[in-house]
Amino acid sequence: MQEETTQKTIALVIKTSKLTANTLKAAMRMYLNHHKQKTGKVHGKTSVKKLVGEGAGASSIEITDGNIKSFECVARKYNVDFAVKKDKTVSPPKYMVFFKGKDADVVAQAFKEFVYGNEKKKSRVSVREKLSRLKDALSQNKNRERSREKNKDRGQSL
Repeated sequence: MQEETTQKTIALVIKTSKLTANTLKAAMRMYLNHHKQKTGKVHGKTSVKKLVGEGAGASSIEITDGNIKSFECVARKYNVDFAVKKDKTVSPPKYMVFFKGKDADVVAQAFKEFVYGNEKKKSRVSVREKLSRLKDALSQNKNRERSREKNKDRGQSL
């Protein structure tokens, strides 16, 4: 059983007079497109038109934060189909996130995780800031040691 799953092969039959790299590439692309359609819908970001066209009814949530990419990761984790639209009429742009009506509970949980992750990132102190503080502390200690050494060297000489 193990060998069957690790060594899968695909039989691809092409009728052509001359087999070139472009012909093989086109045939593989056609196979992958066919396989993608056969396997079903992929969850994640989609267009509003496709989301509404599925007939499940769409709900929306308004986001003012511009960090949509981190929400996309969380939404993919929860297998949520969503669409993002930017509202440019408002001076700080708002983002409208549309999702299926049946996914409301899952989207609420995804937003909780998204907000928790953003708050966690904002509360962290940056590494550059930590390094600059450490650098200042070390430079102050070096100056103290130098001044002591200078005082010791300026003692009596023979």
